[in-house]
Amino acid sequence: MNFPDNLKYTKDHEWVKVDGDTATIGITDFAQGELGDIVYVDVTTKGETLDKEAVFGTVEAVKTVSDLFMPVSGTITELNKALDQKPELVNTDVYGEGWMIKVKMSNPGEVSGLLSAADYKALIGVS
Repeated sequence: MNFPDNLKYTKDHEWVKVDGDTATIGITDFAQGELGDIVYVDVTTKGETLDKEAVFGTVEAVKTVSDLFMPVSGTITELNKALDQKPELVNTDVYGEGWMIKVKMSNPGEVSGLLSAADYKALIGVS
């Protein structure tokens, strides 16, 4: 499994890439592996301002549906429209073309409370 050091992670298995006051968010390699083949990503919260840990959408796999949680507070400015036609990008390019949303953070300081790659690995029990 791959967990890039330049990203932050949550206990709910989302990753966050910070660029200024914008956060790009997706699910981790571990999460997509646990879910299996992703068949649908449902995010309809564009333009909404959500608090940290609020549900921003769902991801549907062959076996289950899982909620997606906001790792930081902010306004969702962009959805990855490619996932409408190719939800499998979450499986094949989880940290690249498989991103889910972009958020203008309302409190960038919340990023400091997220997990490092090493901390996330310890959480899920991999080295």
